[in-house]
Amino acid sequence: MRKVSITGGKGGTGKSTVAVNLAILLSRDRDVVLGDLDVEAPNDHILLGVELENESPVHVMMPFIDYERCTKCGACGRVCDTGAIMAPVGKPPFVFPRLCSGCRACFFACPEKAILEGRRILGSTYSTPVPHGGGFRLVTGMLREGEEHSSPVVLAARKRADEEARDLLLVDTAAGTGNNVSIAITGSDLILAVTEPTPLGAHDLSMILELTGEMGLETWVVLNKAGIGSEDLIRSIAEEHGSRIVERIPYSREVVNSYISSRPIALGDSRASAPYRRIAELLGGVV
Repeated sequence: MRKVSITGGKGGTGKSTVAVNLAILLSRDRDVVLGDLDVEAPNDHILLGVELENESPVHVMMPFIDYERCTKCGACGRVCDTGAIMAPVGKPPFVFPRLCSGCRACFFACPEKAILEGRRILGSTYSTPVPHGGGFRLVTGMLREGEEHSSPVVLAARKRADEEARDLLLVDTAAGTGNNVSIAITGSDLILAVTEPTPLGAHDLSMILELTGEMGLETWVVLNKAGIGSEDLIRSIAEEHGSRIVERIPYSREVVNSYISSRPIALGDSRASAPYRRIAELLGGVV
């Protein structure tokens, strides 16, 4: 199984548009799974016009305190790095559920075994058949509203996508360069960094290329919205990090309309779909 991750640092550069169109094109010849690991704002299903199916909850450990055993030593509060347990001196500790990441540090730190392991639902994963192209599956991770910790849901969605993928796994990541992105791209054979010719696009491209370089991952740059600004800075940043621009996708009203209508541009054969076809052809030669 080969894995290609579509990322890029800055939000709004077109990562999801690139991901869903590549999934459609590559699924005509390959067994494809598309993983939407932007769990705080998953939208691949919206772009594809499908309803999410086969929900599976993501549980994390939830500490409950046995106050009959608790000696008010404060060990649980000292090891909690998210502030989920407050342990005032000489008083019983109490838990803020929304802040708990489920790491279980308090469970192991308690000398009196007064921490009981409960659990709560942090989010869900889904596996949805998509009829476009040759047909493929969309695995989606979705964090529950109001939750603070998204990494466990990203990890659960990645594992589900890994399990379902047989030939080619495409991963659509969240914006940024934080833990959620590094978890999502781990194990990738190739990274597509989607950027735009703007100062913020250039800044965040530099950050994502630094991250993928530290992880030892080969990275190609896809310049989306080409023509709206200067491309020289994007090109120099790519070269500085040992990468290259493999495709330019011009800004197109037709692509915008396809986004709005939930009908990906790759479903037609217009001129606007040509860059996505060229990227798919490049990928077909290396993964």
